[in-house]
Amino acid sequence: MAEAGGEGPSVLFLHPDLGLGGAERLVVDAALALQARGCRVQIWTAHYDPARCFAETRGLAVRRCGGWLPRSLWGRGHALCAALRMAFVALYILLLSGESADAFVCDQVSACIPVLRLARTRKKVLFYCHFPDQLLTKRESLLKRIYRLPLDWLEEYTTGMADCIVVNSKFTASVFKDTFKSLSHINPDVLYPSLNISSFETVVPTDIDDLIPTKKKFLFLSINRYERKKNLALALEALQELQGRLDSHEWNEVHLVMAGGYDQRVLENVEHYEELRRLAAKLSVIDHVTFLRSFSDEQKISLYSNSVCVLYTPSNEHFGIVPLEAMYMRRPVIAVNSGGPLESILHNVTGFLCDPLPTQFSEAMEKIVRDPLLKDTMGAAGRARVMEKFSSEAFTEQLYQYICRLTQ
Repeated sequence: MAEAGGEGPSVLFLHPDLGLGGAERLVVDAALALQARGCRVQIWTAHYDPARCFAETRGLAVRRCGGWLPRSLWGRGHALCAALRMAFVALYILLLSGESADAFVCDQVSACIPVLRLARTRKKVLFYCHFPDQLLTKRESLLKRIYRLPLDWLEEYTTGMADCIVVNSKFTASVFKDTFKSLSHINPDVLYPSLNISSFETVVPTDIDDLIPTKKKFLFLSINRYERKKNLALALEALQELQGRLDSHEWNEVHLVMAGGYDQRVLENVEHYEELRRLAAKLSVIDHVTFLRSFSDEQKISLYSNSVCVLYTPSNEHFGIVPLEAMYMRRPVIAVNSGGPLESILHNVTGFLCDPLPTQFSEAMEKIVRDPLLKDTMGAAGRARVMEKFSSEAFTEQLYQYICRLTQ
């Protein structure tokens, strides 16, 4: 596929796995933003399935290579395999693809940056740091700590080789400084992810009666990948607590939809989905929960439209695009009071910021049930906040200026 775009700078994105997620949403939005400003854009990735990706990727030039390289070694070594895959993609681009670019944009995995700097005619690299990878893994054993040492060093060293580093929130900027001690001289800029509003305005909602058993008055929605770090169990535990706060009639009108990104290739997705189903049964709320494994854009819009509130359960989430989507769809958000939501959600205005405790989440959920007007007042405030602070125009202009500075 040829480059998409006009006569502006040629920008080549490198991303490990172009699926469905916050990082992928940002990459797609960034590519669309630069393409709209006349840049010639390509996205290179090791894995891309058009049927399981954002619909807008079909209007972009997406190339793939290195998909034959393993994602893990018998369920282990994901970070090492990701670094090798991205280094291979970068090598392929430089040596075999015949492609050229005025600038490279990469994210998640920085191991490709030193390879890109080997280009015969040196091109500048922008690295978007969603969050330091070394903080996203547990080190339960001595062997795991030893395994991570060279990978942690590699991440820090190669990140520092980028010509421009941006992060997704002030929270991530502070974590960047605390984590990468040798990069104390670097002050990454904050480039907030934007919301691709056009995808919400052009998508025609679909009927969700076949997804949810019956029409419920109080439909709560959780959208997140089926990963343990997303703390999805908190939503189920809060639902059980809510039951004790309501009478039987009110409780019968309550339902929770847990819609999550799900990839059969990812063992944790498969395992955690089953773990959550067992937990819902154990808490005796299984009849009030619908589990969705992945969903279309049309279904997502319908779920937002039919819900009264969105639950966002991860702690220390570096940013989180779901709260923006919910606020744009005029839905209050109940989120954990840490990380990115502290910058996107206004407490008691566009939603509620709570400790990650079932009691606090259920208290906020009860407020939504008791006062139906909250959905409308908080929803209107949420829409206004997204348009003011997280517009695609602001994101596009800031990103385009970075590319202009890199290519001049």
